[in-house]
Amino acid sequence: MSDPLPILEKLYSAVIADVLDTLDHRHQTLSPSLRAMTSARHLCGRIFTAKAEAVDTIPAEPYKLEMAGIDAMQTGDVLVVDAGNHLDCAFWGELLSTACIAKGVRGAVMSTCTRDLWALEKLKFPVFAIGTTPADSKGRIDVTAIGQPITIDGVKIKNGDYLLGDADGVVIIPAEALDETLRLAQEKVTGENAVRADLANGMPVTEAFTKHGIL
Repeated sequence: MSDPLPILEKLYSAVIADVLDTLDHRHQTLSPSLRAMTSARHLCGRIFTAKAEAVDTIPAEPYKLEMAGIDAMQTGDVLVVDAGNHLDCAFWGELLSTACIAKGVRGAVMSTCTRDLWALEKLKFPVFAIGTTPADSKGRIDVTAIGQPITIDGVKIKNGDYLLGDADGVVIIPAEALDETLRLAQEKVTGENAVRADLANGMPVTEAFTKHGIL
């Protein structure tokens, strides 16, 4: 598939999760605690990974790998950060979002906190996180690896996978299952539209399920 993003932009996390279940990828959704912190909350793109770990001193070169990761990302990427559900500081904010927007990066997803929501709202840059705090990350958390496989909430994630996040949460699409997932998701959306029309016209739920096999 040349560019999956125009298709992903029209889909939603629940239909992707349902399709991945049928493909036996049943552990692809991140925890409900990781959710949209911004009103811009529909996010899809190609994953670029980073791992961040807690520190108790300021590194000699703070933010070094974090900045390198942002510089390495390309148009269509989404930054996904495994930070071990760290709540003591904000890994993300306005300035990094501004840099990402200029590069065509589509959003950020992290198992830690963000800040500067007043500015992020103006930027319309989707940020998914587990909380907010004004505390800076310097001397509290630091990136230790970029572009390497990570695991968040038991979901294995690697560079080149895709994700879709929205008001329901975030689902990770393995690269090797992308084409089939998108094909089946489009088919399921068409089926759901038919079910919706029948239900709106008063068809009993049991009859609609028998007819379409979708609920």
